[in-house]
Amino acid sequence: MQNEHNYAVRVEWQGNRGTGTSAYREYGRQHEVSAAGKHPIAGSADRTFHGDRERWNPEEMLLAALSQCHMLSYLHVAVRHGVVVLDYTDDAVGTMRSEASGAGRFTSATLRPRVTVADAAQIELASTLHAEASALCFIANSVNFPVDHEPETVAAG
Repeated sequence: MQNEHNYAVRVEWQGNRGTGTSAYREYGRQHEVSAAGKHPIAGSADRTFHGDRERWNPEEMLLAALSQCHMLSYLHVAVRHGVVVLDYTDDAVGTMRSEASGAGRFTSATLRPRVTVADAAQIELASTLHAEASALCFIANSVNFPVDHEPETVAAG
């Protein structure tokens, strides 16, 4: 059974410094991402591309979406297998390659989840669940670059 899910966001540019896009360095990359009923996200370009380093950039948000999706899929799979997860953190990294033409693309992402489970006897099972979670992750299934996993699983206490 296939279900269609639709999402809507609004991106509003906030970088007009009075002369619009009159020249490449004359406008700001600041923008705001919003959706009905949600707190806005302050965005910009990466600092490399004349953005504001204090705001989220699209590359970070893509990596965050991959990490969030994997985490949510993993927690779902853990419940299905009876694994009690007490803590989950991920220090994800990604690599983007830009070309002389100005084009670019992500070439890889590596998720590094650190999972704490309640029972030491479930460490091995909990470690294997990342493959199942990856297969379920909507975002990972939508990108055209490899998303690798370097999980660490420990028991509480």
